[in-house]
Amino acid sequence: MRTTTRPALLAVGAVATLALSLTACNDGSGTQDSAVGTSASSAAPSGATSAPASAPASAPAAGSASAPSGGRTSTSGGGSSSSGTGGGGVTAACTTKNTSVTFLQSSGHASDAQPAAATLKITNSSGAPCTIVGPTTVVADDDQGKASPVSGDNSKDGSDAVDVPAGAAVVANVLYNDVNSEGTTSARYTCPVQASHVKVALPKDAGTTVNVMKANGSPGGVFSVCGTDFKVGAFAAR
Repeated sequence: MRTTTRPALLAVGAVATLALSLTACNDGSGTQDSAVGTSASSAAPSGATSAPASAPASAPAAGSASAPSGGRTSTSGGGSSSSGTGGGGVTAACTTKNTSVTFLQSSGHASDAQPAAATLKITNSSGAPCTIVGPTTVVADDDQGKASPVSGDNSKDGSDAVDVPAGAAVVANVLYNDVNSEGTTSARYTCPVQASHVKVALPKDAGTTVNVMKANGSPGGVFSVCGTDFKVGAFAAR
């Protein structure tokens, strides 16, 4: 009896063990674990592809906001810097480098009522306005060197600023005596200083020497001065 019963019990135990193994394999837990693994692996690519999709959209926006137009630099207040054209509106001084000087002798002699009146003309020969600020001086030296030089300026009457547009001219009267009351009648209009040229110095300028022209503008004029000085008037537009 014992020899037949034991193998039967062993066979029953083996069958029971096999049944339990099959039950464990078919309870669905293995399928669920596989599904979870598959879900996790499929979720990871989804997250990885979403990041590049958003990055290109933000990069151009940042670039376009920071790229300035026209080379201007914006300030902290949101404005833009100046174009740097400079300027300031400062007018250059009139000198013998940017002007031409003309000196015309008087058209008539002095009288008891009025002096002779020569004309000093300053023409702006540059392409921009210039200004005369301060006294202008005229010096006449006798051609023969027989008398001391005489001079005059407009420090009293004509030192205010005068603007001279490009191509325009200003003139000043030069009042002087050309009558020699001490000489003979024949030498009445012969003065100690007979100058065929004069030196004209604009304010803060070294000056230039020009020929004296006749009253009508032709060459050959003479600035004949009797006395120790003469007077230069204020400049006025012409």
